[in-house]
Amino acid sequence: MSVVISLTLSANTLFAQNPGRITGKVIDSKTSETLIGATVSLQGTTKGVATDVEGHYALSGVAPGKYTVLIRYIGYQTKSISDIEVKAGAATPLDVTLSQSETTALKEVVIKATYRQESVSSLYAIQKNSVSISDGISSELIRRSPDRSTSDVLKRVSGTTIQDNKFVVVRGLSDRYNTASLDGSPLPSTEPNRKAFSFDIVPSNLIDNIIISKTASPDLAGDFAGGNVQILTKDIPDQNFVSFGIGAGYNTKSTFKDFKSGYRSTSDYFGFDDGSRKLANNFPSTERIVNNQLSKNQEIQSARSLNNDFNIYTNKALPTQSYQLTVGDVKELGAAKNKLGTTVSLTYRNSQNITPNLIQRYDNYDYQSEISKFSTNIGALANFAYSFGKNKITFKNLYNRILDDQFTYRTGPNSSTSSNDNRFYAYDMLEKGLFKSTLEGDHAVGEKSKIKWNLGFSNITNDQPDQRKVNYKQSNPGDPYYATLETLGKENARFFSKLNENIYSGKVDYSLPVNLFKQSTLKLGVNSQYRDRNFNARFIGLIADRSNSTYDIDAILQRPIQTLFSPSVINAGIFDLQEISNLADRYNAHSLTNAGYAMLDSKIGEDVRVVYGLRVEKFDLKLKTQDPNQPEVKLNNTDFLPSVNFTYSLTPKANFRASYYRTLARPEFRELATFAFYDYELLATVQGEPSLKRTLIDNADIRYEFYPAAGQIFSVSAFYKKFQNAIEPIFDDRNSTTTISYFNSKSAYVYGFELEARKALDFINGSMFMKNTTAYANLSVNKSRVTNPDDGIDRLEKTRRLVGQSPYVVNAGITHTELDNKLSINLLFNRLGKRIFLAGGARFSSVYEMPRNVLDAQVGYKVFKNKGEFKLSATDILANNYSFEYELDGKPYIPSGPGNIFRRYNIGSTYSLSFNYTF
Repeated sequence: MSVVISLTLSANTLFAQNPGRITGKVIDSKTSETLIGATVSLQGTTKGVATDVEGHYALSGVAPGKYTVLIRYIGYQTKSISDIEVKAGAATPLDVTLSQSETTALKEVVIKATYRQESVSSLYAIQKNSVSISDGISSELIRRSPDRSTSDVLKRVSGTTIQDNKFVVVRGLSDRYNTASLDGSPLPSTEPNRKAFSFDIVPSNLIDNIIISKTASPDLAGDFAGGNVQILTKDIPDQNFVSFGIGAGYNTKSTFKDFKSGYRSTSDYFGFDDGSRKLANNFPSTERIVNNQLSKNQEIQSARSLNNDFNIYTNKALPTQSYQLTVGDVKELGAAKNKLGTTVSLTYRNSQNITPNLIQRYDNYDYQSEISKFSTNIGALANFAYSFGKNKITFKNLYNRILDDQFTYRTGPNSSTSSNDNRFYAYDMLEKGLFKSTLEGDHAVGEKSKIKWNLGFSNITNDQPDQRKVNYKQSNPGDPYYATLETLGKENARFFSKLNENIYSGKVDYSLPVNLFKQSTLKLGVNSQYRDRNFNARFIGLIADRSNSTYDIDAILQRPIQTLFSPSVINAGIFDLQEISNLADRYNAHSLTNAGYAMLDSKIGEDVRVVYGLRVEKFDLKLKTQDPNQPEVKLNNTDFLPSVNFTYSLTPKANFRASYYRTLARPEFRELATFAFYDYELLATVQGEPSLKRTLIDNADIRYEFYPAAGQIFSVSAFYKKFQNAIEPIFDDRNSTTTISYFNSKSAYVYGFELEARKALDFINGSMFMKNTTAYANLSVNKSRVTNPDDGIDRLEKTRRLVGQSPYVVNAGITHTELDNKLSINLLFNRLGKRIFLAGGARFSSVYEMPRNVLDAQVGYKVFKNKGEFKLSATDILANNYSFEYELDGKPYIPSGPGNIFRRYNIGSTYSLSFNYTF
């Protein structure tokens, strides 16, 4: 016992003696530009450091206690900050703002402030001095929400919504009009059929901050109109740490309910198919199958090599589980105290979700489905940074893999085929992978010039190793069900696809002060991006051979799906191996984008700031299918993209902003490829259009913003966007199978306004309770119109909204902390107006996704001297239905069948408990 007491006292003594750190950055109070080489010293000691190329500093080896820090920089007023408390083994954050000297007198002027005052003023400066109109969210706010992925986080940003739980919509503009970057290099599209990045890939706890620029400046990529989403992950930590987290979740519609699935391998739990689903290496080529070059024995051998396990396995859906391990390390090297930082993180998440009673009605269909979805997400982040003198090199790497295995059982009539009832089975696995690596350098040249360069590589994979679909029909009530394997169609084929895309990027930015107006900075840059994609798809199926008189084919087709393709049936040669051949289903594509820009950031007088310049982008694209009769698709454009951002500082706490800028949107590879893919969930065929042109957009914005206190804001914005050749999806529903393609609209526009407010409630009364309570809300109201093409189809709608555009978006929330920040409570609300899900055609009006109220909550409590934290989270507490309905001219439209419902389902509420601990 005495040994334990002795060890405990020794540990406490060592902990008490463990020094702390003061870390932060030094910025210009008027521009928020980081100041390189500023001296930060601890008053009364010999400790002192200079800020690095990013304006960061770290005073290490500081004994616990209260201190005063002195900051000096040539041409700026010296600042003294008192009441800085350093705790044992912890890093005390302190960002500092410096103001330029008003006189050239030699006498030093020292500005005095306290720790709390300086923390407030630095946050003001960062909020107020951004170049463009932007909104963002910090890692601190992310930690206080129940959000697990970046897509969840983005829902909280003003004017931003998420579609399909992963694709971003900014200012009502769909994913094609938004772009994203991760750690300074562009993020690729993760989807084979659209321009969209799946933001559920990046776990929220790896994010340092997110900024959405809603207006353009010349140093930003020009291919956006809604928003440019910039995600920064963590590199050099403030201190060494090891953090682990574990969580489990319960869904009211899924957990512990009967979960149906197809074949499952152990490797599925780690995000990888075990290879048993994909085609064998020696599987016959398309040419041999289509040209009947296989003998019957060869067909049988090939059919046997397929995964013919069509069993339906039923288990209880397990709770959602998540795990994370993060390690941060920072070392100071040499007398110069150069810093080497490392952040490594591993994440794992698995969920088993059920969507019961999904109603789907379209044309002659009246279906009801149950969907079981097994999802595994594994991720790794490895960031390395070395800061030496006025230089910094970072090497950031992100890997993420998602495996979604979905089983669908659908029943219901299809009157167009005289079928009384159907029993449809779909076994659908999708594997998505992203590897991204970025090497970046930041170098100070002389006193105030700066060079920043970036090299990036990304690899995207999107594979469907064996999407299997089988439908059983019943002709009349009481008749047996039989598998519709008489002819091969895309509705009953086995689909194999493989997408691989490599992206190489690089850029160089150079900035230097110039003698123009009161203060100006010239920024020049060039960048390049090369994309190379290969896509391959095959539609293969086993079709009943009616010429085989040895067996009762009707009896075989009436077998249950579990034995329909049993070894005895395959070996008997009852099925023919067939393939739907279309050489346009395979394509190779590449594009090269080269850009250069020049911009000036000028302070004109004390209160006026203008950022203006020109960006030039040259884009070359080539896409070629394997069909020799189809010409190569080519795009070749050079675009001049001017922009100007004007800021007038009305008061130290308020700005007025105005902007004009030209941007563009380019068609994606998939939208240009004639590859036709049958989407069994949409009951439609998606096909590209090779004649698409790029879209040019003229944008104008105004905004008033007021910052009443640190972390608080009130802003109102208005915007207008005019589109030339807007790219929109279009429906041809004249036949029984709808085709979704794309077109360039002759005219389109979007306009709207945004309101945002974040305020502590201490204005109600001065109690500590109200001071610790903050309410926030943002509202976005948008209106758009696009003109449908005049292509000879008599469409119900001549004009309509843009697809995916919501007329309004509401986000609101309230946060409260108690017990010296140990207890935190958060309530979050989201609602968006009805938006077009599918554009209408000649027979059917547009389908609208109807509004639903989403209420989330989280309670967090810190334990073990704030090193551990329990979080109880509730997501989608109200569990409103997802409802998609036909509407025409704002009124319900009933095309056929019962009511105007296109699709309706409910995924329930999710409640989760997690624990995180940091050593």
